[in-house]
Amino acid sequence: MTLPLENQHAHLHASRMDFVYVVGNSRSGTTITAHSLGRHPLIFAFKELHFFEQLWQSDDDPLSRDEAIRLIARLFAIQRHSYYYQGNASAYLDEATAVFDSLPSENNTPSSVFANFLSYETKRRGNEIACLQTPRNVYYLQEILAIYPTACAVNMVRDARAVLLSQKGRWKGKFSGERRIPLRHILRTWAGYNPFTISLLWRGGIRAAARVADHPRVQTIRFEDLVLAPSEVIAGLCEFIGVSFESSMLDVPQINSSNRANQEGQSGFDPSIAERWRQGGLNDTEIWICQYVTRREMAAHGYEMESIRPNLLLLIYYVLIWPFKLGLALLLNADRMGKIIPSIKRRLFG
Repeated sequence: MTLPLENQHAHLHASRMDFVYVVGNSRSGTTITAHSLGRHPLIFAFKELHFFEQLWQSDDDPLSRDEAIRLIARLFAIQRHSYYYQGNASAYLDEATAVFDSLPSENNTPSSVFANFLSYETKRRGNEIACLQTPRNVYYLQEILAIYPTACAVNMVRDARAVLLSQKGRWKGKFSGERRIPLRHILRTWAGYNPFTISLLWRGGIRAAARVADHPRVQTIRFEDLVLAPSEVIAGLCEFIGVSFESSMLDVPQINSSNRANQEGQSGFDPSIAERWRQGGLNDTEIWICQYVTRREMAAHGYEMESIRPNLLLLIYYVLIWPFKLGLALLLNADRMGKIIPSIKRRLFG
């Protein structure tokens, strides 16, 4: 059986990695991959921190002592609670001050403060390797690999049509077990869904990852390969990171699906979700739009196109409603995107 890892050039690193960034388009399997890695005794999987783009700017200018402490406190508030329900950062100022005062004083750039925060929290939990799961970090892979020489990236790729289906039902997450999702986020995800928008975002993420596809510290994995041959894929990932494979890494919870309720009490990789998009949920026009926008990138990753025709009236509808929903999505996401124009360029054009 051929090893289902697309970057066959990747070899075991001479030294173990300190940071593992799990990236990819949203709904491409980044969460389940991070959950699996986080079950290794040496790896601590963080919550989505959204440091890059929201808390970091590309100039990476040094911070003052107070700025660095506030940054660490905010990271604590996100990690100890969640990205959606961030705790009060001021409650962590004392701990953040103690962490900052223990750090080397010669480098107070945001990226170095972030790395030290990750190391502190990882060691505090009794682990050695930090696993970061924020899908949109795929747009910052070039910077991440340049800034952190002991970081590697696991790039998750999933069939664009499956991502489209998952995004279509994502706003219903509050009703399928994820009850703590804020109503604002539900509206944001509803507004963000249009087959043109999702397909362009998928293409942008694939193009961003393609720029570093040959980097020795980047490994690309297809979601379909992961759920169909989890033992083989996870073992390959462990070799890539520089740790031993543990069978417990396959015992992942079956949660966070957009198209079915969380399977409480069930664990493991579910092969039936590999091509669930073929079982319904998308109309022919949505599939046609997705394939038209992403055809080159899908072919590059081995996904075959369906022979299908769009419904002309539906196609016109998706075209006409697109500017309205896109404008609403941008408005609702403005507080999450830092410098909005550069952020849009990264997403749509990689």
